Amino acid sequence: MTTKKTSASAAKTTKSEKPAEKTPKTSLRVIKKYPNRRLYDTDTSSYITLAEVKRLVMKSEPFMVVDAKTDDDLTRSILLQIILEEETGGVPMFTEAVLANIIRFYGNSMQGFMGSYLEKNVQTFTDMQSKMKEQAQGLSPEAWTTFMSPQNPLMQGVMGTAMEQMQKQTETMLSVFGLKAK
Repeated sequence: MTTKKTSASAAKTTKSEKPAEKTPKTSLRVIKKYPNRRLYDTDTSSYITLAEVKRLVMKSEPFMVVDAKTDDDLTRSILLQIILEEETGGVPMFTEAVLANIIRFYGNSMQGFMGSYLEKNVQTFTDMQSKMKEQAQGLSPEAWTTFMSPQNPLMQGVMGTAMEQMQKQTETMLSVFGLKAK
């Protein structure tokens, strides 16, 4: 019995030492979704909330949500659930018109192109946000307000570059169909 306690305490020590290590994680974090709608993080061996999954997204941590019984990939479903919660609570990002137009693209011959187009443009905005963050490090709230002003040459440069990239992406998408952007 003493041997079991010793090996159990050794296992506990090993488990408690692992989180203390600061080695970068390269593996995919697996979250299991159970029929009772609870989410279990296999990395931390604990149940987590949708808000905690959102924090993983915000930190750009790679993860995958799988059905605990079937191992089906539920990641998209969980991400859509997070978007739904964000859209219904607070200031929505999408207008009803935008949502209706997105729905209209399902089953349309342009569906594949629209997904790619949206993905590239969202990436352009993400890159722009990163550049703005870099340029604004250490700014006071007053300086940040000035920096974010549409009249600021730096802001005009960042926005101009982003708009040029989005225009090129739009032209590329339209050229596939023999159309030209106006």
